[in-house]
Amino acid sequence: MMLQVVHVRETSSIETRMPQLGRLFSQFHLSSKASESSQGKIPNQTATLPDFIQHVRKLTGMRKEDIYCNLRIPDQFQTAKDDINIVILTGQGIFCIDVKPWRGTVSAQNQNWHVQVKEEDQNVANTCIEQIEDPLKAIKTKTANLCGHLKRSGVSVHQSLFFPRVIFLSQNCELDEELRKRRELVSHSQIDSFLRSFREGYIGWISDALTPSWLSGHLSYRQMDSVREVLRRVGTWDLVRLHCGEQLKGDFQGCQYIALDRQETDTLEFTRVQTLSTDSLWALLGHAPQVTVRMYKRGSQGWLGKSLNATTTIPSSTSVIFRISGEEADAKIPANTIHSITLSN
Repeated sequence: MMLQVVHVRETSSIETRMPQLGRLFSQFHLSSKASESSQGKIPNQTATLPDFIQHVRKLTGMRKEDIYCNLRIPDQFQTAKDDINIVILTGQGIFCIDVKPWRGTVSAQNQNWHVQVKEEDQNVANTCIEQIEDPLKAIKTKTANLCGHLKRSGVSVHQSLFFPRVIFLSQNCELDEELRKRRELVSHSQIDSFLRSFREGYIGWISDALTPSWLSGHLSYRQMDSVREVLRRVGTWDLVRLHCGEQLKGDFQGCQYIALDRQETDTLEFTRVQTLSTDSLWALLGHAPQVTVRMYKRGSQGWLGKSLNATTTIPSSTSVIFRISGEEADAKIPANTIHSITLSN
């Protein structure tokens, strides 16, 4: 006789199942079981969002400037800034896409969705049910915010030319019958055909772009250029890369010994003392180990690399204040654990 155990959790995001330390690390990975067993059309390496973006570009043949990642769109009150995983600009319209790495059976239950995962041992069937906020409602809200942001920026695009979508990357994620009917939801088996539809319609979009939008019902070249200009100015997340290889996304709040103008600086590189013997010698002489911080000018990439803006040396125990995405309080990250910080626009 097999014992069945059911766990029900209520959370605003499926990622919050990770331990507290794990929540700090925001790399976009599928669960290990999902990635190991994945044999679908999407290669295993697309377990990260950047790799999935490469898959999008490969299948669609679209230019880099028409695909945007993790744009943080302000709402109508110019306060909250929820990010959209992918924004794709086409002649047909603007596709706003959130990507989910979930595995298990997904169903809609009133205002929340349930993600049910079953794991069977020899004598125990363990079922975990996550109650999460409706991701379709969320992407529709963020899509409406993008439409409003474009209008406030002087670019008027009809609401019918915005297409919200939610993509489920894992082949181990199964949508229930009701959710499969929703055209806004793209399951694992539908991903490649969905992406190929961009390439198939490309020639048609080019001809339509020569026609005024009010006549063709699609975006004109002028509108697309105006939208690109606005999207290029939309900020993303600041990104902290740690020496252990993990990454944190959120908002850089500052550091006691570092003064910078983020309009002029886009990258901070941290160099620490590598050997224990050197650290011990510094301590013996009455000095604290230090970290050198190099700040590089924004948009200064050339054939010789990025231009140095400033350099400073700070104690290795100095805390960098960083508000991690999804957290309600600032985190204090020791400078000697940081490899680099990339600042958004």
